[in-house]
Amino acid sequence: MLDQTKTPLFSGLRRHWEGAPLSGHVPGHKYGTVLPEEARDYYNDILKIDATEISGLDDLHDPEGMIDEAQRLASDLYGSDETFFLVNGSTVGNLAMILATCNRGSKVLVQRNCHKSILNGLELAGVDPVFLPCEVDENLGVAVSVDLPNLYKALETVDGITAVVLTNPNYYGVAVDLEDIIRAIHCYDIPVLVDEAHGAHFLLGSPFPKSALASGADVVVHSAHKTLPAMTMGSWLHIQGNRVKKERITHYLKMLQSSSPSYPIMASLDLARYYLASMSQLERQAIVDNIVSVHQQLKEVKEIEVVTPSDSRLLVDPLKLTLRSTKGMSGFQFSNLLETEGLYVELADPKNVLIILPLAVNEKKHDMIERIVRAVSKETDGGQKKEQITLPPFPAEISDLAIPYSKQAEYQKVKCLIEEAIGEVAAEGIVPYPPGIPLLFNGEEITSSTVEYIKALQQIGGRFQASEAFKSNYIYIYKKIKE
Repeated sequence: MLDQTKTPLFSGLRRHWEGAPLSGHVPGHKYGTVLPEEARDYYNDILKIDATEISGLDDLHDPEGMIDEAQRLASDLYGSDETFFLVNGSTVGNLAMILATCNRGSKVLVQRNCHKSILNGLELAGVDPVFLPCEVDENLGVAVSVDLPNLYKALETVDGITAVVLTNPNYYGVAVDLEDIIRAIHCYDIPVLVDEAHGAHFLLGSPFPKSALASGADVVVHSAHKTLPAMTMGSWLHIQGNRVKKERITHYLKMLQSSSPSYPIMASLDLARYYLASMSQLERQAIVDNIVSVHQQLKEVKEIEVVTPSDSRLLVDPLKLTLRSTKGMSGFQFSNLLETEGLYVELADPKNVLIILPLAVNEKKHDMIERIVRAVSKETDGGQKKEQITLPPFPAEISDLAIPYSKQAEYQKVKCLIEEAIGEVAAEGIVPYPPGIPLLFNGEEITSSTVEYIKALQQIGGRFQASEAFKSNYIYIYKKIKE
């Protein structure tokens, strides 16, 4: 193993600053000397290391020095054949792994509850996606994993599969052991691409779920910034084996990533790797004990439920804390009350709120618990309106797009009232955000249950990423262009 106590990228930037450099190059803030006065207290320190590709600072797109060393240290820690630093989030990793692996017009098996960036990658690659239904956990009320009988059926019946794209864990930290699934897919010599955005810390081992890399995945994408001390957008892409060519990954990352990558983000990835590598078993146990204590204390609050999956075979990331009102309050209402106490959650859904706990002994856990208790006492005393809605049923069978990407240019997009769109084909994706998992795909037939769910979600405060027309109760649909 390489010397994981080193931080070549961060240390190199620090040495550069300590050498009193005079900037004759970009960026224009000139190491923070050109900056509005009111911003100096916030930006001064970080801008000391916000440099660019000058002598001695290496180049992300042709790494030979400290960036190359930092990437090799990350690869060594994770056990990959190669690891790439991503400065455009896991989104760019998902795009690159799909474009590098999938041929235009080919079939790709895709877990239905994928992130929107997966769909964008499929569209850019011009593939023909085949969507695999998901198992929905009864207690959580969300999709948790790919439906295995339908996955195995698709492997047997769908011709020309160039990749299988899985998402594990889901946004709520619920995961399955992928090893047997990946082994079965590899029997067909098909590469497995895993969006493991929320699992960058899984290499720590139990009680965290098993990592996709350890399970044999060919390409894995991690959002280091989600659970590790990395800056927003800091992520990794890992490859192993020979099913996916490193050269093609490199090609698309050079194409898709900024030609002016953020040095503070890259340095934070170097530090996040160091943070993981230097964590002792005693420190890991102290973190886990701290999390268990949070769960135990919250379970004593009768107004809330600490929500866990009903299926005992599922694995749950301890950093993900899902809470639900026992008084029937929606997750959106619960989130709003928590915000009155200054506690901002990762997401709210119709039933739950999700809190992401730190990968550290939480010095503010008592403050957090007190704020939660104060918030739910307001709900009890204030007569909040109780609204619950039910998710539309996930498709139970293998499905594809009603109008594939390759044919969509033959249609025009027209606006239609959402209530009148049932039976039409959507010309845009409808994405509740967070978590960024599309409710409706571009090219998918619009069903009555989907329309009902959209309307109900709007009424109780759900947030969407969609077109401007959607904000006025319209949706874009496809109509055949008249010749």
